[in-house]
This record gives sequence, structure tokens and C-alpha cells, in this order.
Amino acid sequence: MQKVVGVKFSASNKVYTFDTNGIELSIGDEVIVDSALGLSFGTVATAVKTLDEKDLPEGLKTVIRKASEKDKKRFEELKTKASKDIVIVREKVKNQGLEMKVVSCEYTFDGSKIIIEFSAEDRVDFRELLKELASALKVRIELHQVGQRDEVKIKGGIGPCGEICCCVRFLKDFEHVTVKMAKNQGLSLSPTKISGLCGRLMCCLAYENKTYEEILKKLPKVNKEIDTPKGRGTVVYNDILRERVSVKIKNGEDNFTVYDFSLAELNGEAPQEEKEEEKPQNVEVKTFIPENKRQENKPEKTEKVEKQQAEKKHNEHKNNFKHNKFKKNKFKHNKEKK
Repeated sequence: MQKVVGVKFSASNKVYTFDTNGIELSIGDEVIVDSALGLSFGTVATAVKTLDEKDLPEGLKTVIRKASEKDKKRFEELKTKASKDIVIVREKVKNQGLEMKVVSCEYTFDGSKIIIEFSAEDRVDFRELLKELASALKVRIELHQVGQRDEVKIKGGIGPCGEICCCVRFLKDFEHVTVKMAKNQGLSLSPTKISGLCGRLMCCLAYENKTYEEILKKLPKVNKEIDTPKGRGTVVYNDILRERVSVKIKNGEDNFTVYDFSLAELNGEAPQEEKEEEKPQNVEVKTFIPENKRQENKPEKTEKVEKQQAEKKHNEHKNNFKHNKFKKNKFKHNKEKK
């Protein structure tokens, strides 16, 4: 039995398994690990668990230590250095006239090696580029070619749906997506409608495909002739989500009527009666009253209320009169004084 933990690196959502090396770890801890690329800085993504030796992955690496403040500072310095060096790399690629797009640059934690990821449609001969980069950066260099999907996963972005791309948020591995999945869901087959930022078919097409396939097995195909409670007709449309079928039935020589049937009706079963929604008890009913009739529905004022309002108006008028008289006398007094 061996204790292992899942560690995630900044460049990927994928979680890698490491031996805890006897260190107590919890989710969110930052650690230094011995990875396939050398010393690397990562974050604990899953809780510690115990595995049998037969269940351990091949080439299991270990956690070296928890990251100290010095380690965190070192990691930020390397990130800053990599962001500056990527400009040099792109300049060298441009000078060489190579058909490749530099996606990212990242230093290993010990700073002895820089890993450059690039995308290209064809194979690239970058031997001369390696020589120039080695003399300019003075470190060991590794060039990794990535696909179009990986490019978006590294860079990030907003998908056509308005959300952050799935590959950036939660997808660990890319699933195989086909045009048939879009057909099953009745989507437009225009490339601009079903393609993501990477130019490939959107990953989300695969999410509900199994459900659509199961429902489509039950539904008759479009243009197929079937028997219905209204007679024999031709299927013109399938509402997959509601599991209903629209059938065109001939009434005369040139007349057709389209009927909507559920699967239960087509299979000879009695359709389920929709239950009427029970109205809640003791709920105040609000009625809309037109503007021109609101005055008619107002309660008549009582004699007492009218008297109070008349007295209030009289007092206000009296106070205004006194105030104006006082202002007039004050003005006269000031004039005589001058």
C-alpha cells in the first residue's frame, strides 16, 4: 500500500499522480515535485489516498517538498522571465521564415531548461532555430508540437456559447467528435456554427450524444411510411426531445394533413392524460382595472373627510397670507430706514 496524491500544473487541467513521500498534504497545497520534465511547481488537486502496488501508475514520481515562500517567489520570477523570452523565440522563428506558431514558453523550476510549445500544420525543420535559441538563451531547449485544440487549452478563450472554453475549465482529455453527432441533434452543419475557437468540432457536441442516439432508435426515420391511429402516412419531422413524431396523411387526391403523435400512440398504447394543475388555496386574485374605470370604482368620500380637507386648505391659505404680509412690512421698514 502506498499513499499518493493528485497534482495539477498551471499549464494544464490534467491531474497527475505522485507519491506523497511521507509528507502530509491537503488540497490547495503548493508543492515541488520531480516530474518527467524535471523539478516542477504544482498544486495539490485531489486528497491523499492509498493504492495497492498493482494499481500504481508506471514511472510514479514523488513529491519533493511543500513549496516555501522562497519557492513561490522563484516560480513567479521564472514566469516573468519566460514571458520575456517568448518574444525572442518568436523573433527567431520569424527570421528563419518557419511556418510555426509559438504558443507558450515555460522554464523548469531549476531554470536549467525551457520548454517551448508550438503549433504547425506540417512538420517543421527547426534544427537551425535550436542553435540560434541555445546561443541566445543559454539554456537547454525542448520544442513540443501541440495540436489546435491544445493551443486553445493553453491560451484560453471564450466559446461561441459565451462561456470560458470547456477545455480550459474542466476537460482533462479530448473526446473524439464527429459530424454525425451534430446530425443526431438536428444542428446546422455549417462549420461556423459547430466549430470552436480551435477550428475543430465543438467538444460539447459529444456531451448528450448518447441520449440522442437512444431516443433516435425509438423514433421512425423521416420519409418513412408508418401506420398511425389516423391511418397510414409519411414521417415528416421528429421532435427528439419531446419524443413526438409529425406524420403527413393523405386526405384526398391532393390534400394532406399533418398530425402530431407521441411514441405511445404510435405503439398502440393509450396516451397519458395530462393532469390539471391544482390551483393553490387561499390565493388573492388580482384583477386588472382599466384606467378610465378606476375613478368609478373609488369609494365615495365621507362628510368628515371632506370637512378635514377643507379646514387644512383654509389653514394653509391663512399661513401663506400672514407670511406675505410680514415680508411686505419688513420691506417697508427697511425702505423708511434708508
